[in-house]
Amino acid sequence: MMNDKKITVVLPAYNAALTLQQTFNEIPHDIVDDIILTDDASKDETVQIAKKLNIHTIIHTNNKGYGANQKTCYKAALDRGADIVIMLHPDYQYSPKLLRAMVSMLTSGHYDGVIASRILGKGALAGGMPLYKYIANRGLTFIQNILLNCKLSEYHTGYRGWTKEVLEALPLETCSDDFIFDNQMMAQAIYQNFRIGEISCPTKYFEEASSINLRRSTIYGLGVLKTSVEYRLDKLGLISNKLFKK
Repeated sequence: MMNDKKITVVLPAYNAALTLQQTFNEIPHDIVDDIILTDDASKDETVQIAKKLNIHTIIHTNNKGYGANQKTCYKAALDRGADIVIMLHPDYQYSPKLLRAMVSMLTSGHYDGVIASRILGKGALAGGMPLYKYIANRGLTFIQNILLNCKLSEYHTGYRGWTKEVLEALPLETCSDDFIFDNQMMAQAIYQNFRIGEISCPTKYFEEASSINLRRSTIYGLGVLKTSVEYRLDKLGLISNKLFKK
């Protein structure tokens, strides 16, 4: 608990057996009340390790996709009474030690959502982010800040936290079941004028950390542009997009 809020960490997992234990060990358990792992039909020992760690584990018998995995995570967190939900990848690409700072921001009453930005500071390339991904991140973020009338350092981090009120308000079922889910969810939150804060997060790219290839990165980038254009057209009243409607 922090400020009388129940803190839940959700772990959308796929083949995270090699990194789950390390991720779990660095979670600040003194403030976290509940940990939920949703396994998206992993082919390794992710489920067995999660159960050994006494993590509440939900299993997809078929691979449904990154976005669908998060939908399951968030629904389970709300069903189990979460007030604050932090989404942390169990592949150890993001530092669990930053959870305390993110939770503090969300329980302060100043923010409804918090993202851990890999771009704030100078650590992205030093941490191993491929150059083409860094350039794409900066370019897409520049365009999105214009179209969404916002000012974030990046929109593409997979480390983020939300209040219960955000998760209950957003039409998450209209989001994609694929990687574009994160970006669509952020656009929905901005559309509804929720307050988004940022903290700096070190970047870690290594063999066991999950990362999408160039082809899927390109598909993701095109999806980001599509979402941003649809957001602006909806805000201008030129279209009505179901992505932004409950």
